[in-house]
Amino acid sequence: MDFFRKKHLDAASKKPWYREWSEALIVAVVLALIIRTFLFQAFKIPSGSMLDTLLIGDHLLVNKFIYGTHLPFSDQRFLTIRHPQRGDVIVFEFPGDENKPYFSRRDFIKRVIGEPGDKIEIRKKQVFINGNLFDIPQAVHKDSQLVHAVASPRDFTGPIFVPKGKYFVMGDNRDYSFDSRFWGFVPEKKIKGMAFIKYWSWNSQAELLGKVRWERIGRLIN
Repeated sequence: MDFFRKKHLDAASKKPWYREWSEALIVAVVLALIIRTFLFQAFKIPSGSMLDTLLIGDHLLVNKFIYGTHLPFSDQRFLTIRHPQRGDVIVFEFPGDENKPYFSRRDFIKRVIGEPGDKIEIRKKQVFINGNLFDIPQAVHKDSQLVHAVASPRDFTGPIFVPKGKYFVMGDNRDYSFDSRFWGFVPEKKIKGMAFIKYWSWNSQAELLGKVRWERIGRLIN
């Protein structure tokens, strides 16, 4: 008698299937939001300013905690591991969008060239940091023409000094990148994280069988 009573009570106390599914879905959504907000976030490359390091259609994961975790809708950080360093590929909120509504602000991706206190000068496309030539293999020039400083800061800039708490960034596709040469420095509070791996790559211009760039998937970003 007790056995049948217990079985009946167990059946009565069991949650309906739709409640179990809804609770599992809520937990999954909360975990995804926590991961996206504090740990990692996915980004897609929409332009060619970082060629050939990053191609249009590359999908990246960004480490959001290495520079300190942002509180949602705030510029405050905590648990900072280290500050951005020269050579890091970073994702940041475009400083020119600061006065726009939150969901209208754009994310940019560039490489850190100048750290706080550095003197930056660009002469004939070459970058000098504190008087020394800064040449990296990732930087490419796809336009052999020199543009005079009167017309554009692209090939001749500075010398300028990077203020405290800010960074000078450039795209690896130096001749076709809209970066600190044109609009100034990136405040550290606007930096969202460091791009570190390509988890997917899709070439929308290729034939169907060649759209997926298999050779780029899982590659670290240097």
